[in-house]
Amino acid sequence: MGDAASTGRPPTSLRVVSAGPQTTVQDCGRPGYAHLGVPRSGALDEPALRLANRLVGNPEDAAGLECLLGGVVLEAEASTGVAVTGAFAPVRVEGRLLPWGVAVGVPRGGRVEIGAPTQGLRVYVAVDGGIDVPPVLGSRSTDVLSGTGPAPLADGDRLPVGAGRGAPSDAEAAPVPVRRELRLRLGPRDDWFTSASLAGLEQATYTVSGDSNRVGLRLDGAGLERARDGELPSEGLVLGSVQVPPSGQLVVFLADHPTTGGYPVVGVVEPEDLAACAQLRPGDAVRLRLLR
Repeated sequence: MGDAASTGRPPTSLRVVSAGPQTTVQDCGRPGYAHLGVPRSGALDEPALRLANRLVGNPEDAAGLECLLGGVVLEAEASTGVAVTGAFAPVRVEGRLLPWGVAVGVPRGGRVEIGAPTQGLRVYVAVDGGIDVPPVLGSRSTDVLSGTGPAPLADGDRLPVGAGRGAPSDAEAAPVPVRRELRLRLGPRDDWFTSASLAGLEQATYTVSGDSNRVGLRLDGAGLERARDGELPSEGLVLGSVQVPPSGQLVVFLADHPTTGGYPVVGVVEPEDLAACAQLRPGDAVRLRLLR
């Protein structure tokens, strides 16, 4: 993981005035430990976090904040710079509405307020110097499934911030429209389902369930019909695996997914489409496109 320290402004901290529904510290995760039962974790919309870090002059993999549905208020204990990306949400500094997707200066004692997104679900906040909580297995990410890493933010928390570079980018970003189509590569257990069920995957429209979270995106719709009885022994799962429990409904496993599972995996979502999964809201309609 990149080191946020530099010869710029000294380390400082942010005070969490309001933590919102669920705000976690995330970087690019801790891959390479699945054989030990440790999920990858990390930002669900990794391109959004990388962009926010570039805007404030951090290494792309520095730790920032992932904010579910906004509602976050942060107070800077020293002057710093921040950038907000991901879901399109109103951002205010000291009450002044600011453009989305730019690096902005925040004075000492200044408050950053992130409202509810009007498009997308998760907002990403990068601060000059990066969030400098202690790393666990090489990552500062919060894993909500195992409890690895820092706890989700609570009102009144103070977040350490690394020494800043003080060199924000003057670039501007544009909100990325939320994709409603996920590309799916069948296997390894597609032979557990009937040909008719598999043929219907591309014709069906699925709805994002309110039970979705950082572990998995749950899709309600036409269930897949099994072609065989019995259950599999537990086997390894990769990021983007689409597991099918006995209900026949689809679950797309995201960054905090378990490392093994016993239900058949009908396919795997293309890695480039996983960021879209992070921004789909409950009730959104989703289509699948099979890759052949």
